[in-house]
Amino acid sequence: MTRKTNLQLLFETSKYPQIASIFAFATCGGFKGKTEIQVACLTNKSDNKTITATFGYPFRLNEASFQTPQGVNVCDVDWKSHVLIGDYSSAAEFYVTFAVFVFLYCIAALLLYVGYTNLYRDSRKLPMIDFVVTLVATFLWLVSTSAWAKALTDIKTATGRNIVQELLPCIQQRVICHFGSVTSMGSLNVSVIFGFLNMILWGGNAWFVYKETSLHSPSNTSTSHSQGGIPPPTGI
Repeated sequence: MTRKTNLQLLFETSKYPQIASIFAFATCGGFKGKTEIQVACLTNKSDNKTITATFGYPFRLNEASFQTPQGVNVCDVDWKSHVLIGDYSSAAEFYVTFAVFVFLYCIAALLLYVGYTNLYRDSRKLPMIDFVVTLVATFLWLVSTSAWAKALTDIKTATGRNIVQELLPCIQQRVICHFGSVTSMGSLNVSVIFGFLNMILWGGNAWFVYKETSLHSPSNTSTSHSQGGIPPPTGI
């Protein structure tokens, strides 16, 4: 396989990480959800009211306070002072920010492969830099996706049925609380899948980049020497 053919394959395979990175940050960064709790006062247990806490990216749950229906006093409790538990913004922002940077890098790499093909093929530094960046990106996809997957598990716990056991008015038995519902987090599950998919794509792409480096191909200097006045030895 010639270097030109390998560059063509590198160009073609570089499109897939770009598309996958878009799905990664879009499915995570665009999420909005809410968790609902049914509340009944001790004086009137049959009169249920719904309180809602809205949350989303970057998942600072400790800033998501509960809201009552407009103009309704639910059991004389200031529900706005009660929030969800946990701050998972570091893992979410790391994941989304890295995915955006990867998307931008893919655009730059594609422009380099197409518009400056000769410069890329004739340079020893550019393919090596590209190879190192590809390996680092593969590792960071693993780290960021693993961190985000762990954070997502905690978010599901913090916004699920366990929230009833954490709310102070419910613990003090001033009101009777029942978990209502929480927004489906299917898109967040998809974001984790795309994170690991990106890791696989970048790991596979590293092979094509490696074939463009001097680690795989002989250097230009060695090639020019072999083409000089001293012919290569004949033998095997």
